[in-house]
Amino acid sequence: MKRIAFIAVFILLSVFSQHQTAVAQCAMCTISAEQGVKNGNTQSKGLNTGVLYLMAIPYLLIGGLGTLWYLKYRKKNISLKHD
Repeated sequence: MKRIAFIAVFILLSVFSQHQTAVAQCAMCTISAEQGVKNGNTQSKGLNTGVLYLMAIPYLLIGGLGTLWYLKYRKKNISLKHD
């Protein structure tokens, strides 16, 4: 029960913290993106793509490590049950 409560609190804190970080942006990035859109430049599109790449890489690394850990843990438990 404690584990479920911990996971629920962690998810809630993660969801609410996302809003705070989305509001606070670098002033130079904000101005650059706004001016790019007003002038018809595609720099803001490149900026958005760069941000998506920067966000995706840590999630992919953590997901990959989590998958490897799960598979190793699962194999360990399966081999213990058969012995």
